[in-house]
Amino acid sequence: MEEVERAMAEGIESGLVLATQVAQEAVVRQSPNGIRFAAFGENGLDDAELVRMVQAVPAAIAAALASKVYYFVPLALAEGRAAETVGHRSGNEATMISPGYSSELADLAICHRNVALGGSESGIEGGGEGVFISTRLLNDRFSLAFEFFINVGHAFVDEAGVAEGFAELVWNQAVADVRGETSQDAWESRSLAVAGGEAGIRDGKARIDEKARTDYAEAAFSDAVAIYLLSLSVDFDYSELREREYPLLAPQALADRLRMVARLFPPNPDYEFAIRYRRRA
Repeated sequence: MEEVERAMAEGIESGLVLATQVAQEAVVRQSPNGIRFAAFGENGLDDAELVRMVQAVPAAIAAALASKVYYFVPLALAEGRAAETVGHRSGNEATMISPGYSSELADLAICHRNVALGGSESGIEGGGEGVFISTRLLNDRFSLAFEFFINVGHAFVDEAGVAEGFAELVWNQAVADVRGETSQDAWESRSLAVAGGEAGIRDGKARIDEKARTDYAEAAFSDAVAIYLLSLSVDFDYSELREREYPLLAPQALADRLRMVARLFPPNPDYEFAIRYRRRA
């Protein structure tokens, strides 16, 4: 209780408010696909674009997110705004929201924060989880959409697991040594799984690290769901996802993954899934 009161006092002095207070005051809407969301403060968002981005999530995926409410806020950060305490999941520290933008707070904010909410705060019987996304740290439509869809992808896999056919597909790609991956988590867990982790090679035979293999399938599936959703919402070039730490997955291998995801979760009406290997001049 003292911690919450202290956080509230700090918020009043600095213009910050508790995330739980935002959840109580923000007007939560429900997209036709079932996703609950709200916009708060000077978030810089075009409402029509926000609505279309949220509705890009196919209803079959959205159904697994019934306990989530997505809040699009200017900046989300941890109590005390100490850089070393900032993380995407709330621990004992309270999550604070800035209704506006300042460069000082932006330096201490994070792309998103997950906050447990009671029933009165979330509007969900038994309570739920609020995902507070810092829109002012994500300065373009592509970055904002990808941050949202990455959250959706991870939440969906946590709830629904990995499709068996997809797990088989990505494992076959890994065994065939297809170049690259779709995230650092997928890259590292794939490397551990294929190398056998601590089991390594015994008696001249490679031993598969089954835990790493499971982690790899989960990471690759959540990545593929996020990239698929991004393709429904934004026209983007695959190279825009490039990272320094690992090579991107070969385009044909990614296309195979995305086609499978599209078959599992067809687009909602007014959305189209398409892969183009070369842009028209």
